[in-house]
Amino acid sequence: MTLPGFPEAAPLAGLAGGVLIGLAAALMLLALGRIAGVSGLAAKAVGLGGSGIARSGAWMFVIGLPLGALIVVLASGGLQASFANPVTLAIAGLLVGIGTRLGSGCTSGHGVCGVSRLSSRSIVATITFMAAGIATVAIMNILGVEVL
Repeated sequence: MTLPGFPEAAPLAGLAGGVLIGLAAALMLLALGRIAGVSGLAAKAVGLGGSGIARSGAWMFVIGLPLGALIVVLASGGLQASFANPVTLAIAGLLVGIGTRLGSGCTSGHGVCGVSRLSSRSIVATITFMAAGIATVAIMNILGVEVL
């Protein structure tokens, strides 16, 4: 199902994805007592994280992310995607990594896991990154900058 005037929109797929993310976060919290913040688990996997889940468990989570995407691509018959050049991706990844360390977590950790636990720090962080995203899109629209 797509929305009229928005041929790329797929609200049912978005809803299904959101439900799966919520279920995964709830399962990890209930079964392991851990928050499913991707940046914290990635840091733990490469030895930068502190206490909590075992390093092998963090690696399983990190490996499962692209593996799950690969399964969806194979099951759906393919996916067409475009990316920036590798240098831009490396710089963007570095900046995101620095931001997640400074912000004590990433968007998934704060937005999905922190807000659901009513963490004031996560609520402020989520409001901040949502406002920054909205402002960026508004400025780009005013300037006439087209993205993909």
